[in-house]
Amino acid sequence: MTLLRMARPRATRANAFAALLAIALGFAIATQVQQTDQSGLEQLREDELVRILDDVNQEQGRLATDTRELESSRDNLLSGASSSSEALKSAQDRLDTLGILTGTTPATGPGIVVTINDPDHKVTSARLLDALQELRDAGAEAVQIGDVRVVASTWFADVDGAIQISGERVAPPYSIKAIGDPATMASAMDIPGGVTESVRGDGATPTVRQADTIDITALHSLQPPRYARPVPAPSK
Repeated sequence: MTLLRMARPRATRANAFAALLAIALGFAIATQVQQTDQSGLEQLREDELVRILDDVNQEQGRLATDTRELESSRDNLLSGASSSSEALKSAQDRLDTLGILTGTTPATGPGIVVTINDPDHKVTSARLLDALQELRDAGAEAVQIGDVRVVASTWFADVDGAIQISGERVAPPYSIKAIGDPATMASAMDIPGGVTESVRGDGATPTVRQADTIDITALHSLQPPRYARPVPAPSK
């Protein structure tokens, strides 16, 4: 019985104070996190808030369109009417989409062409990477820089005073082709403190041209996996 009494926590003033201190600290942390989240938006300018809202609306619209297309394909497959042809069409559409995402097939569509004239070689690979990230955030579906097709595994580096993209040397003027909504991507390039302003700060001259049709012809060569192997189908 003595050991059990010793093991029980005693309600001392020190324990009560420690408990109150822990509660107060937790409340302070939660309040600080909430204030930080709110101040992150409060400190933005009106044009930046409008751009964020526009990006959200654009993304919502794209997701709604994708949802409707997937639901339509599902309904056609479940209906049983012409299920074979519908399944074949769905598979081909999926293959075409994967070909664009992996860069193994050409792509065409509306978009923009960003040209960066940099005679003094002031622009770095990091600046081109920033441009790529802005385009992706604005919904670019296919991108080509110079003669290099940009995919998920594309890397940028400064080597011997030149820019390399996935081992390929690119020289100014840098040409960036991107397929997507032209107005959205052009606005993303021209936001205050964005890519075009930063490029001008580097001493280079950027231009952005919107077009109804952009042809991306550079292709990415897939490398065979070194370690991964497909799982064989189970025997019946």
